[in-house]
Amino acid sequence: MVYTLDEFAADCRTALSEDEGPAGRQKVRDHLCRLLMEDAFIDAHCGPDVEPGTSLLYEDDELGFQIVAHIMGNAYDGGPHDHGASWAIYGQAVGYTDMTEWRRLDNGSEEGVAKIEKASEYRLERGDAGIFDDFKIHSISYPSGARFIRVTGVDLSTIARARFDAEKNSI
Repeated sequence: MVYTLDEFAADCRTALSEDEGPAGRQKVRDHLCRLLMEDAFIDAHCGPDVEPGTSLLYEDDELGFQIVAHIMGNAYDGGPHDHGASWAIYGQAVGYTDMTEWRRLDNGSEEGVAKIEKASEYRLERGDAGIFDDFKIHSISYPSGARFIRVTGVDLSTIARARFDAEKNSI
């Protein structure tokens, strides 16, 4: 039986209505992994005919979560960042994304200073998804043509987020 974007959005709404915390997010992750194995979904939203860029696939009016397709035309090796007071779940649709999770070593008491180190590294391939809770520092890297779906707790353009420089120990 085919699993659709509409069904995925409804399942996300149910999971997050029942539990906005880790358990609900884990259910969203599980549903996203299922969706990413649907060829019809991939063809429609992440296929070769989809133009590079980002597109909002769904935004929940009540809970505020978003489902966004990221169609990457060029390779990218991004720096450490967080999504502020929002969680994010990245799910791989096409190609792969290398994920790095970072650990903060300082206590955050000094303005502009952030000492971080790599905590873990792993690769997402089609059907894989990773969860990053609020303020979780991470970085991503992918080759040209990579395509992924990101589900976030809110519209990230509406909240403060941070970028980190591990070499300069700055934020």
